[in-house]
Amino acid sequence: MPQQSETSAPPLRVADFDFDLPERLIAQHPIRPRDAARLLHVRPDALEDRGVRDLPSLLAPGDLMVVNDTSVIPARLRARRGEARLELLLNRAEAGGIWEALVRNARRLRPGDVIRIEGAEDCAATVLSRGEGGTARLDFGPDPARLARALDQAGEIPLPPYIARPEGPRPEDREDYQTLFARHPGAVAAPTASLHFTPALMQALRARGVGLATVTLHVGAGTFLPLRGEDPRAQTLHAEWGEVTEDAAAAINATRREGGRIVAIGTTALRLLESAATDQGILPFRGLTDIFLLPGHRFRSADALLTNFHLPRSTLFMLVSAFAGVARMRAAYAHAIAEGYRFYSYGDASLLWRDAA
Repeated sequence: MPQQSETSAPPLRVADFDFDLPERLIAQHPIRPRDAARLLHVRPDALEDRGVRDLPSLLAPGDLMVVNDTSVIPARLRARRGEARLELLLNRAEAGGIWEALVRNARRLRPGDVIRIEGAEDCAATVLSRGEGGTARLDFGPDPARLARALDQAGEIPLPPYIARPEGPRPEDREDYQTLFARHPGAVAAPTASLHFTPALMQALRARGVGLATVTLHVGAGTFLPLRGEDPRAQTLHAEWGEVTEDAAAAINATRREGGRIVAIGTTALRLLESAATDQGILPFRGLTDIFLLPGHRFRSADALLTNFHLPRSTLFMLVSAFAGVARMRAAYAHAIAEGYRFYSYGDASLLWRDAA
């Protein structure tokens, strides 16, 4: 079942998480090689300018990294209903070929309408229902291979709106926007902290004695949507499907028993771990989560978080503020802007330690 974050009493406003970000700092392409990105080490008592390649020296033997092994699909499709043109962004798969999608011009749709995918004419979907916020449930039929072919032929990688591609995604974006750990297709946005990892960095981490566990959270289109209103606690997030296997839960709990630290690689991994966390440890989890991590939440799963730099007024900046402390994150972001760190999906990284308070 979807879970809600634990929160404390002080009121919150979306405006509390605003800051000025120069447009020039929004990364439009990744650093090459990936592990050449900068890393801001946000210690409890200091800020250190480091590099992603320094990560092995910042972790310790016996620590365990937890990564999200979801794979981004080319989920943006152009379609027609009669003469009307539509744009679909597949969001979350259900059983039997049914998908929840964000649809531009969704108000034109009615249950029973048939829409055809441009560039893959043998693929069509029947509208089952319309939801709030431009969503619709679409039935692509029971043959998953037909939709997979359509995505391969006609789908586009759904890059975030702040990555400018006036002519559409470039061929290299299909590789650039996919992580080293991608195994299970289903995400419409990459778990971007993992974009920094290379085989050479993983070899160095293994040599350091740092372990690896994988979980799966299929990041949905809701990650791009702005919050409405000024009270974060009055809002909910789009549900996303995730899984923490028995093996992953056992590895995390064993690390904790043996005195190692849990390092969540990315906010998606942390959100899923918190969905599976109890006071007795991490339990296996399989299903939907809409957990919203705000200041006041008591974290029970991770000691550290590797993550990119996030948008002003976003749920993810609220999450990192909840994890590492509001004042500390404001100082960290001010430092990152002053020092010219690159922001967002293709940008630089930060390593945060959980606020003891």
